[in-house]
Amino acid sequence: MLELNSQASLTHERRLTTTLAHGEAEILEAQRLRFKVFAEELGANLPSAKEGVDRDMFDRYCDHLLVRENQANRVIGTYRILSPQRAQEIGGYYSQTEFDMTRLLHLSDRMVELGRSCVHQDFRDGATITHLWSGIAHYMLQGGYEYLIGCASISMADGGHVAASLYRKLHRIHAAPIEYSVFPRCPLPMHALNQHLDAPIPPLIKGYLRLGAFICGEPAWDPEFNTADLFILLPISRLNRRYAKHFLKM
Repeated sequence: MLELNSQASLTHERRLTTTLAHGEAEILEAQRLRFKVFAEELGANLPSAKEGVDRDMFDRYCDHLLVRENQANRVIGTYRILSPQRAQEIGGYYSQTEFDMTRLLHLSDRMVELGRSCVHQDFRDGATITHLWSGIAHYMLQGGYEYLIGCASISMADGGHVAASLYRKLHRIHAAPIEYSVFPRCPLPMHALNQHLDAPIPPLIKGYLRLGAFICGEPAWDPEFNTADLFILLPISRLNRRYAKHFLKM
């Protein structure tokens, strides 16, 4: 497992620390936070709901990035990170359960997958997001990795109209080159949805796009989480230098 140096900052009279999880107890803290956000707040139907955690078969192969609020000693933000070496061990990336990634597999020895991003509702501000992205930036730098991938989720509480509208708007500007296209295994039925709503871009997706990410194809429907997922690809060579310097100096 890669080691991240502890990073802390005083923001609004609280101190945040960013680390990778060490051991099962810290991974469990991340899984409990994921359950609180995904199941209790957003209504996801999780197979591990009876345990009060969000857990699947990928967790044991992943590194778990944690942002901890030190005063109460609790995890308030997390990201799950799957390295190419560990993806090979499990037989692929989580994103492959939602998308046909055939056109990207020649990059897989340099490709890190992000997933299960969540932040406690009391800490959804720039400080927490900056700590998460700083941790990711250091992880990529230390490992010498060249590509980030992941599924960025949009709620389907409205039946999918917002998701369809966002895809139509964003894909025109941020579409990946055709050789990086992926194809949803369970496509969102775009033809049956209103694609002309003026919907705000979710902060996480907005952050990816500001960094220089591509959208690689039409959204997939994830029935377990009741979300429409956009496949995001960020070549590190495209990383916005201004943002990169901000994250790496922490």
